[in-house]
Amino acid sequence: MSQLISSRNFLPLLGLGLLSAFGCTKENLSPTAGGADAGLSNSAVQRDAQATPGFVLRAKQYIIIATGDQLPANLDAQTAAANGKVTNKLAEVGVAIATSDDPDFATKAAKIAGVRSVVHDFTYQGFEPEPNRVLETAAADNVNPPSTGDSNPLYPLQWGATAIQAPEAWNTGNQGQGVLVADLDGGFELQHPDLRENIVGSMSFVPGEPAQFVGTGSSHGTHTAGTIAAVDNNIGVIGIAPKAKLLLVKVLGDAGSGSFSWLMQGILYATQQRADVINMSLGAALPRNGKYLDDAGNVVNDTKATQELLVALSKVTSYATKNGVTLIASAGNDANNGNQDKSLVHIPADATGVLSISATAPIGWALAPLTANLDRFASYSNYGTPAVTFAAPGGDFAYPGNEIVVFRGVRQYVWALDMVLSTGRVSATGAGSYTWMAGTSMAAPHATGVAALLIGKNGGSMDPTQVESALRASADDLGKPGRDPYYGYGRVNALKAVTQAN
Repeated sequence: MSQLISSRNFLPLLGLGLLSAFGCTKENLSPTAGGADAGLSNSAVQRDAQATPGFVLRAKQYIIIATGDQLPANLDAQTAAANGKVTNKLAEVGVAIATSDDPDFATKAAKIAGVRSVVHDFTYQGFEPEPNRVLETAAADNVNPPSTGDSNPLYPLQWGATAIQAPEAWNTGNQGQGVLVADLDGGFELQHPDLRENIVGSMSFVPGEPAQFVGTGSSHGTHTAGTIAAVDNNIGVIGIAPKAKLLLVKVLGDAGSGSFSWLMQGILYATQQRADVINMSLGAALPRNGKYLDDAGNVVNDTKATQELLVALSKVTSYATKNGVTLIASAGNDANNGNQDKSLVHIPADATGVLSISATAPIGWALAPLTANLDRFASYSNYGTPAVTFAAPGGDFAYPGNEIVVFRGVRQYVWALDMVLSTGRVSATGAGSYTWMAGTSMAAPHATGVAALLIGKNGGSMDPTQVESALRASADDLGKPGRDPYYGYGRVNALKAVTQAN
């Protein structure tokens, strides 16, 4: 399934930003706008670099992993004796974060009684933002069949909702009521009119950066949050679980990079805030051979690092699932065959208890909206067994032509309309914009939304094992019977999830 993605030219996308899976570069042209041209503010191009090898060992930052779930009682003093300083304790899971200028700190601290291992923290690149290009706002003609979300002007462009039968699920009365979803990502537009009503809290674990997006380019976190729970308010788009509440947790900087320690802290925080579901549209692929670059540019051989980092993260994810949190993550965008290439560990997708989501998308949907296959496996998505648990709409850019069409009131490239539309930046006047993106980062929030619908249908609380079992029972088995490398147990189905017998 691995394929090269060639460069291709594109229009400024008429105000809708675009996030393509990494490996695809595109060059701006300048078409003449007018007549049926639809401008939705914030045209942007980004590269979704999730699950790439772009990570760096942090030479002076460490993760201390306890033998069990309890940290040594005198850890601060013993860490100081080893020439280090504890900066944060995840006491509930037996993990601590420390700093040290001593290059032998890891060896010294690993000798503390009750400590399993000490490894370097890592920084990874989650996405690479590009500048915004702003155009005027316009609406799409609503031509979809009547449904709960039908009055939202951009709903007709959300093919992903159609693919998983979300409108039919909404019409049963199930819209995610009583469910709290934590979205762990980069910064968020906290005042976006399609999100504001559902946001109940926000937190940043990125030093020096607030949860509010203050960077340049498109906002990855705002996009994933909108797919999960954009409000049904007749303004723009609608989320898969439009009545779920959002806890927005920043674990990546606005420039797209983050440390694994921030991710672990974010998961723990969301668990303590009693989130029902955690969405993680982020990740990195770590080499099993233990060869890394550090932040000074040196090659470091640490054969235990990958294994121990996965142990540390799995302590946190296990704690979350034991406390009733369903964990969902993107599978990655390398078109990596996990059945053949076992040289990488994908974090957080490979951590204990995490449901990993691959991506699906149509080719040429705008040319045949009633007959296009919305469940084609996306060109960039990682796959393999057990690398993939479920599939969900993630969008693609594989359509081979450069035709421009007027589709439901929007003049756009055919291949761009195969991507996922969701919430984007907020202008100085407070108006919200909407952005097209593609990646397993976009698939995960579709699955998260379905999980929220399911949990809401069952009273707002549900054990993660029950959630997974119900998703398996309701998923559309699109590949080989049973679990297959591409769709896992199947592509999630919102209607079946909320109408099946408990």
